[in-house]
Amino acid sequence: MHDDAFLVHIGGKLLDRPKPIEGAQLLVPDWLPDVPFSEPPVPAAVLIALVARPGGRSLLFTQRSLGLRSHSGQVSFPGGKIDEGDADAGAAALREAREEVGLNPNNASILGYMEPYQTGTNYVITPVVAVVEQEDAFVANPKEVDEVFEVPLAYAARARNYSRFVVRRNNIEHSTWQLDYGGHMIWGITANLTRHFRDLALQELDI
Repeated sequence: MHDDAFLVHIGGKLLDRPKPIEGAQLLVPDWLPDVPFSEPPVPAAVLIALVARPGGRSLLFTQRSLGLRSHSGQVSFPGGKIDEGDADAGAAALREAREEVGLNPNNASILGYMEPYQTGTNYVITPVVAVVEQEDAFVANPKEVDEVFEVPLAYAARARNYSRFVVRRNNIEHSTWQLDYGGHMIWGITANLTRHFRDLALQELDI
């Protein structure tokens, strides 16, 4: 499929604007704490960046710094909390991507948004899908990111490349998707969002 038609197809599967958290039909996380949170969930956004490469588009991931207080060392999409100064989830995702990996917002064009995803750590994440045309290398901000890497979109589109990661907490078994590429194990929230994006926008495509 030609790249333009490919991107039009993906954009047609997405929401035109981010859903407000209030009243949104949230995707159910694979794990929730035994005691419900008393505080409202924290709005956050992540960037699912479709990066142009000579061999085809790829997805951009980060390995979070081991020095971070939460989710240290885990693989994630660029992203974080939505600040008061952010116009919306899209603006937040692009700001975070610039801070974390040096993505120039002028090189990104938002295609659309996915349904909010509620995590077991009391965040509600809005995935923002964007086309990225950046020739300059992405550079990890050492305060937040230990490594930046990419996974070919064609690899992420194949259902056979996914397996299940099983975790037992308090004698209850939970499972999430996992995706192994080049020695990087993507699991938990990030793998779930990747698989949902695949099921939503990529499974009908021959890439």
